[in-house]
Amino acid sequence: MKEKIEDILKQVREFQANNKEALEEFRITFLSKKGVIPGLFADFKSVAPELRKEMGMLLNELKNTVQEKVEEQLQKFESQNSNDAGFDMSMPANEMRGGRHPLSIVRRDINEIFEHLGFTIAEGPEIEDDYHVFTALNFALDHPARDMQDTFFIQKDPNENKPTDILLRTHTSSVQVRAMEKKQPPIRIIAPGRVFRNEAISARAHCIFHQIEGLYIDEGVSFADLKQTLYHFVQEFFGEGTKVRFRPSYFPFTETSAEMDISCNICGGKGCNICKHTGWVEILGCGMCDPNILIASGIDPEKYTGFAFGMGVERIAMLKYGINDLRLFFENDLRFLEQFELA
Repeated sequence: MKEKIEDILKQVREFQANNKEALEEFRITFLSKKGVIPGLFADFKSVAPELRKEMGMLLNELKNTVQEKVEEQLQKFESQNSNDAGFDMSMPANEMRGGRHPLSIVRRDINEIFEHLGFTIAEGPEIEDDYHVFTALNFALDHPARDMQDTFFIQKDPNENKPTDILLRTHTSSVQVRAMEKKQPPIRIIAPGRVFRNEAISARAHCIFHQIEGLYIDEGVSFADLKQTLYHFVQEFFGEGTKVRFRPSYFPFTETSAEMDISCNICGGKGCNICKHTGWVEILGCGMCDPNILIASGIDPEKYTGFAFGMGVERIAMLKYGINDLRLFFENDLRFLEQFELA
Protein backbone atom coordinates (compact mmCIF):
# COMPACT_ATOMS: atom_id res chain seq x y z
CA MET A 1 0.00 0.00 0.00
CA LYS A 2 2.88 2.32 0.75
CA GLU A 3 4.27 2.01 -2.79
CA LYS A 4 0.80 2.62 -4.24
CA ILE A 5 0.35 5.86 -2.26
CA GLU A 6 3.85 7.08 -3.20
CA ASP A 7 3.13 6.45 -6.91
CA ILE A 8 -0.13 8.39 -6.68
CA LEU A 9 1.64 11.23 -4.86
CA LYS A 10 4.17 11.50 -7.70
CA GLN A 11 1.38 11.63 -10.30
CA VAL A 12 -0.50 14.33 -8.37
CA ARG A 13 2.58 16.54 -8.03
CA GLU A 14 3.29 16.31 -11.76
CA PHE A 15 -0.30 16.94 -12.82
CA GLN A 16 -1.05 20.08 -14.90
CA ALA A 17 -4.60 20.75 -16.08
CA ASN A 18 -5.10 22.23 -19.56
CA ASN A 19 -8.50 23.67 -18.71
CA LYS A 20 -11.06 23.89 -15.95
CA GLU A 21 -12.87 20.79 -17.18
CA ALA A 22 -9.72 18.68 -16.82
CA LEU A 23 -9.15 20.12 -13.36
CA GLU A 24 -12.70 19.26 -12.30
CA GLU A 25 -12.24 15.72 -13.57
CA PHE A 26 -9.01 15.46 -11.55
CA ARG A 27 -10.81 16.68 -8.42
CA ILE A 28 -13.65 14.15 -8.84
CA THR A 29 -11.19 11.29 -9.49
CA PHE A 30 -9.41 11.83 -6.21
CA LEU A 31 -11.76 13.62 -3.82
CA SER A 32 -15.32 12.52 -4.63
CA LYS A 33 -17.08 10.01 -2.38
CA LYS A 34 -16.13 7.16 -4.69
CA GLY A 35 -12.75 8.62 -5.56
CA VAL A 36 -9.21 7.32 -5.03
CA ILE A 37 -8.53 8.89 -1.63
CA PRO A 38 -11.78 7.77 0.06
CA GLY A 39 -11.04 4.26 -1.35
CA LEU A 40 -7.56 4.29 0.21
CA PHE A 41 -8.99 5.35 3.56
CA ALA A 42 -11.39 2.39 3.32
CA ASP A 43 -8.47 0.05 2.68
CA PHE A 44 -6.64 1.58 5.64
CA LYS A 45 -8.79 -0.50 7.97
CA SER A 46 -6.96 -3.65 6.90
CA VAL A 47 -3.46 -2.23 7.49
CA ALA A 48 -1.43 -3.95 10.20
CA PRO A 49 -1.46 -2.01 13.50
CA GLU A 50 2.31 -1.41 13.48
CA LEU A 51 2.06 0.26 10.04
CA ARG A 52 -1.01 2.40 10.63
CA LYS A 53 0.86 5.47 11.86
CA GLU A 54 3.10 5.59 8.80
CA MET A 55 0.26 4.82 6.37
CA GLY A 56 -2.02 7.37 8.06
CA MET A 57 0.60 10.12 7.63
CA LEU A 58 1.07 9.22 3.97
CA LEU A 59 -2.68 9.24 3.32
CA ASN A 60 -3.07 12.67 4.92
CA GLU A 61 -0.13 13.98 2.88
CA LEU A 62 -1.76 12.69 -0.30
CA LYS A 63 -5.10 14.26 0.53
CA ASN A 64 -3.53 17.65 1.34
CA THR A 65 -1.40 17.53 -1.82
CA VAL A 66 -4.45 16.91 -3.99
CA GLN A 67 -6.37 19.78 -2.38
CA GLU A 68 -3.42 22.16 -2.79
CA LYS A 69 -3.01 21.11 -6.43
CA VAL A 70 -6.68 21.82 -7.16
CA GLU A 71 -6.44 25.26 -5.53
CA GLU A 72 -3.19 26.11 -7.30
CA GLN A 73 -4.54 25.17 -10.74
CA LEU A 74 -7.82 27.02 -10.13
CA GLN A 75 -5.97 30.24 -9.27
CA LYS A 76 -3.92 29.86 -12.44
CA PHE A 77 -7.06 29.76 -14.60
CA GLU A 78 -8.64 32.71 -12.81
CA SER A 79 -5.48 34.75 -13.35
CA GLN A 80 -5.46 33.86 -17.04
CA ASN A 81 -9.10 34.91 -17.38
CA SER A 82 -8.32 38.28 -15.79
CA ASN A 83 -5.43 38.88 -18.18
CA ASP A 84 -7.54 37.81 -21.15
CA ALA A 85 -10.16 40.38 -20.13
CA GLY A 86 -7.53 43.14 -20.14
CA PHE A 87 -7.06 43.41 -16.37
CA ASP A 88 -3.62 43.35 -14.80
CA MET A 89 -3.91 43.90 -11.07
CA SER A 90 -0.24 44.87 -10.86
CA MET A 91 -0.64 47.82 -13.25
CA PRO A 92 -1.55 51.38 -12.12
CA ALA A 93 -5.21 52.30 -12.46
CA ASN A 94 -6.31 53.92 -15.68
CA GLU A 95 -6.99 57.64 -15.64
CA MET A 96 -10.48 58.18 -14.29
CA ARG A 97 -13.00 59.96 -16.47
CA GLY A 98 -15.29 62.39 -14.75
CA GLY A 99 -15.20 65.76 -13.10
CA ARG A 100 -14.51 67.49 -9.84
CA HIS A 101 -17.03 69.83 -8.31
CA PRO A 102 -15.95 73.46 -8.87
CA LEU A 103 -15.88 74.07 -5.12
CA SER A 104 -13.53 71.10 -4.70
CA ILE A 105 -11.28 72.45 -7.44
CA VAL A 106 -11.08 75.90 -5.87
CA ARG A 107 -10.56 74.52 -2.36
CA ARG A 108 -7.74 72.30 -3.63
CA ASP A 109 -6.02 75.16 -5.45
CA ILE A 110 -6.26 77.50 -2.45
CA ASN A 111 -4.94 74.83 -0.09
CA GLU A 112 -1.95 74.15 -2.33
CA ILE A 113 -0.95 77.83 -2.48
CA PHE A 114 -0.91 78.19 1.30
CA GLU A 115 0.72 74.79 1.83
CA HIS A 116 3.62 76.01 -0.32
CA LEU A 117 3.95 78.91 2.14
CA GLY A 118 4.31 76.51 5.07
CA PHE A 119 0.69 76.39 6.25
CA THR A 120 -0.73 73.04 7.32
CA ILE A 121 -4.38 71.97 7.04
CA ALA A 122 -6.38 71.76 10.27
CA GLU A 123 -9.91 70.42 10.68
CA GLY A 124 -12.54 70.52 13.40
CA PRO A 125 -16.15 69.50 14.15
CA GLU A 126 -19.08 71.09 12.31
CA ILE A 127 -21.24 70.72 15.43
CA GLU A 128 -19.62 73.04 17.95
CA ASP A 129 -20.21 74.76 21.28
CA ASP A 130 -20.73 78.46 21.91
CA TYR A 131 -17.33 78.84 23.54
CA HIS A 132 -15.28 77.82 20.49
CA VAL A 133 -17.50 79.61 17.95
CA PHE A 134 -18.11 82.87 19.84
CA THR A 135 -16.81 83.32 23.39
CA ALA A 136 -13.17 82.40 22.73
CA LEU A 137 -13.22 84.69 19.69
CA ASN A 138 -14.12 87.80 21.71
CA PHE A 139 -17.81 87.93 20.72
CA ALA A 140 -19.85 89.88 23.27
CA LEU A 141 -22.95 88.22 24.70
CA ASP A 142 -25.16 90.69 22.82
CA HIS A 143 -23.29 90.40 19.50
CA PRO A 144 -25.75 90.12 16.54
CA ALA A 145 -24.02 86.94 15.28
CA ARG A 146 -25.40 85.12 18.32
CA ASP A 147 -28.95 85.91 17.28
CA MET A 148 -31.17 83.02 16.23
CA GLN A 149 -31.61 84.66 12.81
CA ASP A 150 -27.92 84.01 12.04
CA THR A 151 -27.05 80.82 13.91
CA PHE A 152 -28.54 77.33 13.85
CA PHE A 153 -28.69 76.31 17.50
CA ILE A 154 -29.09 72.64 18.36
CA GLN A 155 -29.25 73.02 22.12
CA LYS A 156 -29.68 76.49 23.60
CA ASP A 157 -30.41 77.90 27.05
CA PRO A 158 -33.73 79.82 26.72
CA ASN A 159 -32.63 82.60 29.08
CA GLU A 160 -29.07 83.46 28.09
CA ASN A 161 -26.13 82.52 25.89
CA LYS A 162 -23.80 80.09 27.57
CA PRO A 163 -20.50 78.51 26.51
CA THR A 164 -22.23 75.13 26.64
CA ASP A 165 -24.82 76.00 23.95
CA ILE A 166 -24.54 73.56 21.03
CA LEU A 167 -24.77 74.88 17.45
CA LEU A 168 -23.70 74.45 13.85
CA ARG A 169 -20.49 76.42 13.39
CA THR A 170 -20.94 79.71 11.57
CA HIS A 171 -17.26 79.95 10.57
CA THR A 172 -14.17 77.79 10.68
CA SER A 173 -12.54 80.16 13.19
CA SER A 174 -13.49 77.55 15.79
CA VAL A 175 -10.81 75.33 14.25
CA GLN A 176 -8.27 78.06 14.90
CA VAL A 177 -9.31 78.21 18.57
CA ARG A 178 -8.86 74.46 18.94
CA ALA A 179 -5.44 74.67 17.26
CA MET A 180 -4.32 77.36 19.72
CA GLU A 181 -5.57 75.28 22.65
CA LYS A 182 -3.54 72.26 21.57
CA LYS A 183 -0.27 73.89 20.61
CA GLN A 184 1.95 76.80 21.54
CA PRO A 185 3.36 79.01 18.74
CA PRO A 186 4.63 78.91 16.13
CA ILE A 187 1.23 78.07 14.62
CA ARG A 188 0.62 78.31 10.89
CA ILE A 189 -2.60 76.67 9.72
CA ILE A 190 -5.44 76.97 7.26
CA ALA A 191 -8.88 75.65 8.18
CA PRO A 192 -11.07 74.70 5.20
CA GLY A 193 -14.58 73.45 5.87
CA ARG A 194 -18.33 73.72 5.62
CA VAL A 195 -20.21 76.29 7.71
CA PHE A 196 -23.86 77.14 8.35
CA ARG A 197 -25.86 80.34 8.80
CA ASN A 198 -29.57 80.92 9.04
CA GLU A 199 -29.94 83.00 5.89
CA ALA A 200 -32.44 83.11 3.04
CA ILE A 201 -31.21 81.28 -0.05
CA SER A 202 -30.65 83.53 -3.07
CA ALA A 203 -28.25 84.08 -5.96
CA ARG A 204 -25.77 85.67 -3.53
CA ALA A 205 -26.40 83.80 -0.24
CA HIS A 206 -27.03 80.30 1.10
CA CYS A 207 -27.56 78.66 4.48
CA ILE A 208 -24.66 76.30 3.74
CA PHE A 209 -21.35 77.46 2.33
CA HIS A 210 -17.62 76.85 2.60
CA GLN A 211 -14.77 78.83 4.11
CA ILE A 212 -11.00 78.69 4.26
CA GLU A 213 -9.51 80.55 7.20
CA GLY A 214 -5.85 81.04 8.00
CA LEU A 215 -3.90 81.70 11.20
CA TYR A 216 -0.24 82.50 11.74
CA ILE A 217 1.15 83.16 15.24
CA ASP A 218 4.81 83.59 16.08
CA GLU A 219 7.23 86.10 17.47
CA GLY A 220 7.41 89.32 15.48
CA VAL A 221 4.49 88.69 13.11
CA SER A 222 3.28 92.01 11.66
CA PHE A 223 0.56 93.42 9.43
CA ALA A 224 3.18 93.63 6.68
CA ASP A 225 3.50 89.82 6.86
CA LEU A 226 -0.27 89.53 6.52
CA LYS A 227 -0.37 91.81 3.46
CA GLN A 228 2.50 90.05 1.73
CA THR A 229 0.99 86.60 2.36
CA LEU A 230 -2.36 87.60 0.90
CA TYR A 231 -0.77 89.51 -1.97
CA HIS A 232 1.13 86.33 -2.89
CA PHE A 233 -2.09 84.30 -2.75
CA VAL A 234 -3.91 86.70 -5.09
CA GLN A 235 -1.10 86.71 -7.67
CA GLU A 236 -0.90 82.90 -7.60
CA PHE A 237 -4.63 82.27 -7.78
CA PHE A 238 -5.99 85.09 -9.94
CA GLY A 239 -2.85 85.81 -11.94
CA GLU A 240 -0.07 88.34 -11.97
CA GLY A 241 -1.21 91.90 -12.39
CA THR A 242 -4.32 91.49 -10.23
CA LYS A 243 -4.59 94.65 -8.15
CA VAL A 244 -5.19 94.50 -4.40
CA ARG A 245 -6.45 97.02 -1.88
CA PHE A 246 -7.15 96.87 1.86
CA ARG A 247 -10.03 98.74 3.54
CA PRO A 248 -10.38 99.25 7.30
CA SER A 249 -13.05 97.04 8.86
CA TYR A 250 -14.10 95.51 12.17
CA PHE A 251 -14.11 91.93 13.44
CA PRO A 252 -14.38 90.96 17.14
CA PHE A 253 -11.33 88.70 16.96
CA THR A 254 -8.87 90.95 15.08
CA GLU A 255 -7.43 94.42 15.70
CA THR A 256 -6.32 96.00 13.35
CA SER A 257 -8.97 94.60 10.94
CA ALA A 258 -9.37 94.95 7.19
CA GLU A 259 -11.26 93.68 4.17
CA MET A 260 -9.31 92.90 1.03
CA ASP A 261 -10.53 93.70 -2.48
CA ILE A 262 -9.14 92.65 -5.83
CA SER A 263 -9.63 94.25 -9.21
CA CYS A 264 -12.62 92.62 -10.89
CA ASN A 265 -11.37 89.93 -13.24
CA ILE A 266 -14.72 89.82 -15.03
CA CYS A 267 -14.58 93.35 -16.44
CA GLY A 268 -10.89 94.06 -15.90
CA GLY A 269 -11.71 96.84 -13.43
CA LYS A 270 -13.89 98.79 -15.85
CA GLY A 271 -17.13 98.12 -13.95
CA CYS A 272 -19.83 95.46 -14.25
CA ASN A 273 -22.75 93.88 -12.34
CA ILE A 274 -20.41 91.55 -10.47
CA CYS A 275 -18.35 94.40 -9.00
CA LYS A 276 -21.35 96.75 -8.83
CA HIS A 277 -19.61 99.00 -11.34
CA THR A 278 -16.81 99.84 -8.89
CA GLY A 279 -14.07 97.79 -10.53
CA TRP A 280 -13.34 96.09 -7.17
CA VAL A 281 -14.59 92.87 -5.54
CA GLU A 282 -14.20 92.02 -1.84
CA ILE A 283 -12.83 88.49 -1.37
CA LEU A 284 -11.85 88.15 2.30
CA GLY A 285 -11.57 89.64 5.76
CA CYS A 286 -8.36 89.72 7.75
CA GLY A 287 -6.47 91.38 10.59
CA MET A 288 -4.05 91.04 13.47
CA CYS A 289 -5.13 88.67 16.25
CA ASP A 290 -6.73 90.51 19.15
CA PRO A 291 -4.66 89.94 22.34
CA ASN A 292 -7.80 88.69 24.09
CA ILE A 293 -7.93 85.79 21.63
CA LEU A 294 -4.40 84.76 22.50
CA ILE A 295 -5.00 85.08 26.24
CA ALA A 296 -8.16 82.92 26.04
CA SER A 297 -6.08 80.09 24.54
CA GLY A 298 -3.16 80.44 26.94
CA ILE A 299 -0.79 82.25 24.56
CA ASP A 300 1.29 85.17 25.86
CA PRO A 301 0.40 88.31 23.80
CA GLU A 302 3.52 90.05 25.11
CA LYS A 303 5.67 87.48 23.37
CA TYR A 304 3.61 86.46 20.36
CA THR A 305 1.60 88.24 17.68
CA GLY A 306 -0.33 86.82 14.80
CA PHE A 307 -2.70 87.40 11.93
CA ALA A 308 -5.84 85.68 10.68
CA PHE A 309 -7.86 85.76 7.48
CA GLY A 310 -10.96 84.10 6.10
CA MET A 311 -12.51 83.76 2.67
CA GLY A 312 -15.63 82.17 1.19
CA VAL A 313 -14.86 79.40 -1.28
CA GLU A 314 -18.07 80.09 -3.21
CA ARG A 315 -17.15 83.75 -3.68
CA ILE A 316 -13.71 82.82 -4.99
CA ALA A 317 -15.18 80.17 -7.32
CA MET A 318 -17.74 82.62 -8.70
CA LEU A 319 -14.97 85.06 -9.55
CA LYS A 320 -12.71 82.41 -11.05
CA TYR A 321 -15.36 80.90 -13.33
CA GLY A 322 -17.60 83.91 -13.91
CA ILE A 323 -20.60 82.31 -12.16
CA ASN A 324 -23.37 84.73 -11.18
CA ASP A 325 -25.67 82.48 -9.13
CA LEU A 326 -24.40 80.79 -5.95
CA ARG A 327 -27.28 78.29 -5.99
CA LEU A 328 -25.73 76.49 -8.97
CA PHE A 329 -23.10 74.99 -6.66
CA PHE A 330 -25.76 73.06 -4.73
CA GLU A 331 -28.26 71.96 -7.40
CA ASN A 332 -26.25 69.07 -8.93
CA ASP A 333 -27.27 70.08 -12.45
CA LEU A 334 -25.13 67.96 -14.80
CA ARG A 335 -25.22 70.67 -17.46
CA PHE A 336 -23.36 72.86 -14.99
CA LEU A 337 -21.05 70.24 -13.46
CA GLU A 338 -19.92 68.72 -16.77
CA GLN A 339 -18.20 72.00 -17.63
CA PHE A 340 -15.56 71.09 -15.02
CA GLU A 341 -14.75 67.62 -16.40
CA LEU A 342 -11.20 66.53 -15.55
CA ALA A 343 -10.40 69.92 -14.02
